[in-house]
Amino acid sequence: QVQLVESGGGLVQAGGSLRLSCAASGRTVSTYTMGWFRQAPGKEREFVTAISRSGDSTYYADSVKGRFTISRDYAKNTVYLQMYSLKPEDTAVYYCAAVASRTAYSNPREYDYWGQGTQVTVSS
Repeated sequence: QVQLVESGGGLVQAGGSLRLSCAASGRTVSTYTMGWFRQAPGKEREFVTAISRSGDSTYYADSVKGRFTISRDYAKNTVYLQMYSLKPEDTAVYYCAAVASRTAYSNPREYDYWGQGTQVTVSS
């Protein structure tokens, strides 16, 4: 099993940036595809980005492509989400997740482990 703890959320003005961290304990994140999802009030949880076990492949939702970057630090067993040019519509609770499957990356129902989430609020 793996435990995930997100941090780095907060309040930022539109156009600003934030970096979220997802610290893993238990098993190394190199054995999982790691993803970030977000959920705004009244909406379903949606895929944001994911990174493969090796880090060679990354995937992004169209809404964040070119603005967000996912990365992983194997030594720290941590995954990061760097967010630039934030928009009010990026406001949501952001969740880190891990999945053992080598093919899954965008479907939240396929993920095995979840963090507790961190709030990101972007003011206009």
